[in-house]
Amino acid sequence: MHAHFSPPRTAEMAAQQVERLREAYWQVDEPPRWDAESTLAYMDRTGIRMQLLSNIPMELEALRDSNDFGASVVADHPDRFGLLAALPTDDPSACLAEVGRADQLGADGFAVTSFYKGTYLSDPLLEPVWAELNRRKAVVSAHPDAYRATMGRPDAVFEVAFQTARTFADMLYSGVFRRYPEIRFIVAHCGGALPSIAGRLQLLGTERWVPNPHGITHTEIQEHLRRLYLDTAGTAPNGLAGGLAMTSPDHLVYGSDCGVPCTTDATMNTNLREILRYDGLTGEQIRAIGRNAFGLFPTAAARIATATEARCR
Repeated sequence: MHAHFSPPRTAEMAAQQVERLREAYWQVDEPPRWDAESTLAYMDRTGIRMQLLSNIPMELEALRDSNDFGASVVADHPDRFGLLAALPTDDPSACLAEVGRADQLGADGFAVTSFYKGTYLSDPLLEPVWAELNRRKAVVSAHPDAYRATMGRPDAVFEVAFQTARTFADMLYSGVFRRYPEIRFIVAHCGGALPSIAGRLQLLGTERWVPNPHGITHTEIQEHLRRLYLDTAGTAPNGLAGGLAMTSPDHLVYGSDCGVPCTTDATMNTNLREILRYDGLTGEQIRAIGRNAFGLFPTAAARIATATEARCR
């Protein structure tokens, strides 16, 4: 879970991306590059059997092209990659169209951005989208917009954690989780700052002075937060403790954050090493983090099983 990709770019597109990153205070000289072969080599070195890929461009045509490219990568390597189809959550009609197209692409699940072109995931305009995804019992990976800047630093450093917390707290109060209980949300970076404020929400969130138009109860706050899945990207070493205080070990799924400019082999390896030696879980529970996603993505698990059987013949 939580691995990224990017389609091939022209030289002009690459230069534009570098400029956008610099405007958001990224200290970069060249654009990030992604290719399947290098990624597979990293996976082989690290012991990762499969990555579920996501990429969520901010323009509709680019988003659709990216989903197409991601599907082609999976077609070439069906037992090594899966696709989380990106959804343009600022436009319900386009979003529903892409949900339908995901069937044609053979996507394993969906990927959304917490704050996409000025629209939060709690916005009422997304009601028809959540209704359709609920009908499908879909798995939806939610990632913050990391390519902005706050206080002169890229949001990927710290602001992404607060954006995630704001978004999911508002989804809670907006009744999204109550109305659409069949959607399984996976929250990036072990929930960002959400686990840190979960106790505060439970303590103060239903007090009379707090606006609560849907009458979300204290019990619902606990239950809805506990049902969330959290990926382990960028958690080392302290993030697991907060996540486990909010949810349960079987709701943790391994994420590396592979394939983006804020991630290197060194940071991924450090994060993985800290997870493997975390003393708040048993060895069996730690090993399960790397396999829990199979229960969420049965089509991806089936592709691995098929490939394994073929090799054993």
